[in-house]
Amino acid sequence: MDEQDDQRPPTEHLSEEECWARIEAAPFGRIAVFAAGEVDIFPVNHVVDRDGPDGPAIVFRTAAGTKLLELTIHSHVAFEVDGFTDDEAFSVVAKGEARQLERQSEIEHAETLGVRPWAPEPKDRWVRIQATEVRGRGFRR
Repeated sequence: MDEQDDQRPPTEHLSEEECWARIEAAPFGRIAVFAAGEVDIFPVNHVVDRDGPDGPAIVFRTAAGTKLLELTIHSHVAFEVDGFTDDEAFSVVAKGEARQLERQSEIEHAETLGVRPWAPEPKDRWVRIQATEVRGRGFRR
């Protein structure tokens, strides 16, 4: 079958709400950070906090180390989730500002969100990504 014979509907752009629903449903995502002249990508398990003061945000736990250091040096990040079923595939990217939560009230709120680290090492730092842009695409397989 060549491309001219493909009867599938064209790739569709997902609405912002559809994007947030896909981020929320994904078991993990990837955060891309830029520091020291390089881009790094880290997998993280996360939750969507829909009750924040600035609308929905992505929250995850991490340990002190490269990921946390890089996002404190350059807070503008990209976060990506993708997935597929037998019928469709999608990709969603959120761009925004990441910051480590430091106020006790913010940390207490984050602890109610249900983020449980997959890795066995202690993850005692909380990060919140406040998205400034969320885009996604989906298509039939």
